[in-house]
Amino acid sequence: MSQSGDSSTALVAIRGVHKFFGSFEALRGVDLDIASGEKVALLGASGSGKSTLCRCINRLETIASGSIRIEGTELPQEGKALARLRADVGMVFQSFNLFPNYTALQNIMLAPVHVRHQAKADAKQEALQLLDRVGLADKAESYPGELSGGQQQRVAIARSLAMHPKVMLFDEPTSALDPEMINEVLDVMAELAQAGMTMLVVTHEMGFARHVCDRVCFMDAGQILEQNTPDEFFAHPRTDRAKDFLSKILTH
Repeated sequence: MSQSGDSSTALVAIRGVHKFFGSFEALRGVDLDIASGEKVALLGASGSGKSTLCRCINRLETIASGSIRIEGTELPQEGKALARLRADVGMVFQSFNLFPNYTALQNIMLAPVHVRHQAKADAKQEALQLLDRVGLADKAESYPGELSGGQQQRVAIARSLAMHPKVMLFDEPTSALDPEMINEVLDVMAELAQAGMTMLVVTHEMGFARHVCDRVCFMDAGQILEQNTPDEFFAHPRTDRAKDFLSKILTH
């Protein structure tokens, strides 16, 4: 799908988004469509605006101008309407953001019960199924402090899935993990992709971007400079900034 294609068919439609931190312009007129079921990797150097864009999509950051629509509905500014729409947008962070005094099971049940008003028995049954899906069926009663980083991140993914999101945002989900734990999280993400989840993934894991994603968007200085299929982007980057970025990360 083109960078600014027909937004009526896009699950996520971003138009002309600007974002400032003080006088610093973090996003400079970003346009991006994500189709239902599409897996998009957001690549670029640190400070290029990837995480900021991710956080704007569910209004963890407010935008200065432009529009962000989920299934044609513009993101509300605040209140219950925002909470409802945000429930449709799952987010997995770099730090796992689990409640330390709740078990893995309780962490997953919390939002379905309190936000979606799901019956506790139903929420528990689904949470157990999700723990099984992410390979942690035996960790339901464990607290985050008793889990490895990779296990905590898989619980965080299960927690997002419990809300039945229409799109999942992953903001560098493996960057805080030890190397041996990265694959266990990427494997769960690859399984989600295969199952048809719409995903926007900010990542430094080039193998994942290349083999799992449908499209790569390369950001620099708050703009999407180029986007293409993974094969084309990695083999034939079009801009000097992308060539420079790839030469630095693919030679080590």
